[in-house]
Amino acid sequence: MALTEAQAPAPVPTATRRKFRLPKLNARLYIGLTITAVIVLSALILPLFSSIDPAAQGTYFKNLPISAKHLLGTNALGQDIFWFLVFAIRNSLMLGVSVSLGCTVISALVGISAGYIGGWYERVAITLTDTFITIPVFPILIVLSALVRGKTSFVTVAVILICFGWAWNARTVRSMALTLREREFINMARFSGASTWHVISKQIFPYVYSYLVVGFINTILFAINTEAALAVIGLSNVSVPTLGSIIFWALNYNAMMIGQVLWIVAPIVTTVTMFLGLFLTSTGFNEFFAERRGVA
Repeated sequence: MALTEAQAPAPVPTATRRKFRLPKLNARLYIGLTITAVIVLSALILPLFSSIDPAAQGTYFKNLPISAKHLLGTNALGQDIFWFLVFAIRNSLMLGVSVSLGCTVISALVGISAGYIGGWYERVAITLTDTFITIPVFPILIVLSALVRGKTSFVTVAVILICFGWAWNARTVRSMALTLREREFINMARFSGASTWHVISKQIFPYVYSYLVVGFINTILFAINTEAALAVIGLSNVSVPTLGSIIFWALNYNAMMIGQVLWIVAPIVTTVTMFLGLFLTSTGFNEFFAERRGVA
């Protein structure tokens, strides 16, 4: 039976229909995300096509030139430079993301809770934060690495970097939460009976997450750079492929002197490109969030 005009469903007003629109990204963010995405996807996908341990020495003939089988040739250790580099990128990124994730979670929890709760808790939290800020992380890593001399595991380096890497972001997040604590919408939520966790997660966190995103990317740079510096001077586990360990072996065997230019140039170019991509992504996100807040 046909519906009458009165029974027919009312049309949905055009004003209530929302069209999905992609956010407008700035050129810096586009370029940074593109570079970073290519590097990350390559580091995740390419290792699936290799069945040989890239760190194993003597797998191939030494110092072979570029060919279809060896895209960057082989080095003086009988390793394929291309595959060693691929695994080095993957391991360095895994370390950077793991450290950054740990630092971001700790800094968010400590910073937001200290800024909102206040009182004795804030005093204890800010004292602890300032203590970790004043302790230099790199000399501590050098001393610890020198004691075990090249046997420092990835987990050990990651834990130490997390312990000393969260404080800077936590202090900034605490300052942001402190300015929001007395805002009207926070007081309304508090007086309506909302729990502390509800206020922190639903009211304050949306205002600080943009800074946490930028801080997350910057911490990846910090972690990769620190591990690479330790590896280059031989104080990290150089048997594990990382961007630092491949440069260490290239320098140790005088790659430039024996004509193995790609052995040292390839990881340096890759590291610079990765850092450029992450830097552009970080500054691009910073500009993007500033525009959304109406600051820029």
